[in-house]
Amino acid sequence: MYILGISAFYHDSAACLIRDGEIIGAAQEERFTREKGDASFPVNAINFCLAEAGLDLTAVDHIVFYEKPFQKFERLLETYIAYAPKGFRSFATSMPLWVKDKIFQKRAISAELNEIAGEKTDWNDKLLFSEHHLSHAASAYYPSPFESAAVLTLDGVGEWATTSLAIGHNEKLEIHREIHFPHSVGFLYSAFTYYTGFKVNSGEYKVMGLAPYGEPKFADRIRDNLIDVHEDGSFQLNMDYFGFCTELKMTNDRFHSLFEGEPRKPETHLTQREMDLAASVQKVTEDIVLKLAKNIRMETGETNLCLAGGVALNCVANGLIERSEIFDQIWIQPAAGDAGGALGAALAAYHLSLGNPRSVRSDQMDGMKGGYLGPAYSRDEIVAELNELGAVLEECSDGEIVTKTAQALANGKAVGWMQDRMEFGPRALGARSILADPRSPEMQKNLNLKVKFRESFRPFAPSVLAEHSQDWFECKSVAPYMQIVANVKSEKRFSMSDEQESLFGIDKLNIARSEVPAITHVDYSARLQTVHRETNPRYHELISEFYRLTGCPMLVNTSFNIRGEPIVCTPKDAFRCFMGTDLDVLVISNVWLEKPKQNLSLDADYRDSYELD
Repeated sequence: MYILGISAFYHDSAACLIRDGEIIGAAQEERFTREKGDASFPVNAINFCLAEAGLDLTAVDHIVFYEKPFQKFERLLETYIAYAPKGFRSFATSMPLWVKDKIFQKRAISAELNEIAGEKTDWNDKLLFSEHHLSHAASAYYPSPFESAAVLTLDGVGEWATTSLAIGHNEKLEIHREIHFPHSVGFLYSAFTYYTGFKVNSGEYKVMGLAPYGEPKFADRIRDNLIDVHEDGSFQLNMDYFGFCTELKMTNDRFHSLFEGEPRKPETHLTQREMDLAASVQKVTEDIVLKLAKNIRMETGETNLCLAGGVALNCVANGLIERSEIFDQIWIQPAAGDAGGALGAALAAYHLSLGNPRSVRSDQMDGMKGGYLGPAYSRDEIVAELNELGAVLEECSDGEIVTKTAQALANGKAVGWMQDRMEFGPRALGARSILADPRSPEMQKNLNLKVKFRESFRPFAPSVLAEHSQDWFECKSVAPYMQIVANVKSEKRFSMSDEQESLFGIDKLNIARSEVPAITHVDYSARLQTVHRETNPRYHELISEFYRLTGCPMLVNTSFNIRGEPIVCTPKDAFRCFMGTDLDVLVISNVWLEKPKQNLSLDADYRDSYELD
């Protein structure tokens, strides 16, 4: 049985194909169109999934959309009525789009499917609609390694739900409790994303990365005025301070007065105030998530927790849950945002609507196959594409390519690394990654400014051999999807003088804080990826060779893209990024390219092609 899951029309459109409950392929549309966060119908992602299975669309048994559009329209109407006439401008702006496209989304989806199929087909018997939070919950529970678990979903909003608790047992999954719009911890965080000058729905991770530079000086002000949090973790926003119900922005004048200033303009200088605001909303969010987790454990008796929704990408909060030991084990969907809804919709249909049994795999950590679910390219495809671009390349054997790359990294080179199937979700996990030596005190700053072209405060993640992770990090469990922040172990840290500790914000970056300064954030934390031989043998082999050369069992790993651009998908994408940045080496499968050997006329700055994130 083949089931195609689709998410689209808001942000991070994606498609996923499952066969008898097993994931065959999954990808975000942005990777193909090169438009970050692409919300359009995922034609390219669907075509990839079908090609991966060798299938025509008409042969798919069911097609499942990740949410119910008419219920979202109902929320829009009820919100306008509740605030009328105050929200008329927002309502008038969104209404034409809803009337034109979204109310009749079933018809629009059918038309898109006809285009892909190349023929007019009646999709009514095949087309299903899941619920937004059920799709999220299913994406987290069904691929998890647990036979039963509580599932916490936190995001901005689905149809009505912003927070939900579901219980999964075998193939059953049922939502037990919800918090409804407009009360949303996701929107609280997004309000501060907007207020500190970053882009909503993509800049939230910047706020998380900025938080350790500040102090939570405004946390009590947030609790006293913006959000009422109960002991069980449930909460209510004070809508007097927010604009997302009635205006075309997240915050309003009363919010600005509370924090004594207008929102920071994007791309302007960051001050200690923004750092303190980031630290404050991060602290409030962490407290809410921990209270929810404690209450869920007490209420349900479940010993395992799964997490999904955009807030589940807050790996600092995830790390706190893990260290709290409230649950025996936690598992977080690597594509926790709306892209993962495509996967969850397909799995919910297979197990819930169609009643198919679920089996927990014993020969791997979970059902996500390491997250490597996107396109891969053959040797002939890679060489042909690079030759067409005028690249100067060298082909190597399996062993030679690993040895040469490890040596280049040990020599301080920055390497673009593209191997096998592309990752599903926002994290690069060693298939579409930029790699570097974590021992270098200058690497974090240089990668940000010369390769990624992004803010200098942004931290980088370590990819560490799973068998050595506990030698370096305070982490009790595996973290294959870079979804948990753990502290560098005390014996690997460097002590700071009082003068160094008192440095202003981003000046702290210039102080090496551990034996691996390029991945150690200013609070001694790191967003960890444990690398396992079973799920990514070549990446594991590369880090093992680097370990043999240097005694360091990890690499700096950041996504293979520049700021504002989606992660690379094809060899062409990789070469273009290589030539437009200060990367020294590009490795695609067994193909080796060095920057000095390339035709310099191919060197082009393409940053203006992408909207800043």
